Amino acid sequence: MRTAIVISLSTIGAVGLLGLAVSAQAPAISRAAELQKWAVHDEARPMPPVVDPGPAGPPAPAPADAVVLFDGRDLSGWTTSKGAPAKWLVKDGYMEAVKGAGSIQTTRAFGDCQLHVEWASPAPPVGSGQDRGNSGVFLMNMYEVQVLDSYQATTYADGMAAALYGQYPPLVNAARRPGEWQTYDIVFRAPRFDQNGAVVSPARLTVVHNGVLVHDAQELSGPTAHKARPPYKAHAGRLPIGLQDHSHPVRFRNIWVREL
Repeated sequence: MRTAIVISLSTIGAVGLLGLAVSAQAPAISRAAELQKWAVHDEARPMPPVVDPGPAGPPAPAPADAVVLFDGRDLSGWTTSKGAPAKWLVKDGYMEAVKGAGSIQTTRAFGDCQLHVEWASPAPPVGSGQDRGNSGVFLMNMYEVQVLDSYQATTYADGMAAALYGQYPPLVNAARRPGEWQTYDIVFRAPRFDQNGAVVSPARLTVVHNGVLVHDAQELSGPTAHKARPPYKAHAGRLPIGLQDHSHPVRFRNIWVREL
């Protein structure tokens, strides 16, 4: 069994999380072979072990140099993919996805960054598998960290909470109960392309879920996708951050980002 690494974000702080990603120049466990072994959304792929992350705490304060993307008051920093005003519900310090309103994205564009997101799946839970508290956090609108109710729930391993969707399950399942606030702390390195559009370095993510390290400088094979693993195509160095409308009333609060 893999040993879970539990990290106190209040102890390491913003600089410490960045240091964690920088020090992990290569993942402690090489996982590239997993993409050859397991088909996308393979139901036979083993689920990771469960780790109790402990109780949820208060919202994490944004560092002084952070860009606050959502402070609980309005969606002025967000639009639909077509640039129209975002129509998600804002109430009591959180925003909630509204079925049919569409996914939303930041008005600003980002490349390399440290992103903090807090989210909660609906309670009581409704549905099963992928039809259970589904949403997603998209770096550059194309590299997804899955949001899903994965507390005592089953789905395909590369589609559970904190999965790099369609590619890598988290090293452990650190999900909390439905309705409890959960945190993602993500260090993202955007892919680099040469003048001919060839990949110089792939996208790479370190993800801490509820204080537990679940991806360690993990390289992606290309953009994340449903039932596919498409190759890279050269794109801009800075693009919006997105949140997915998957027809479930998933809530988000306290979203901030530090540009790296």
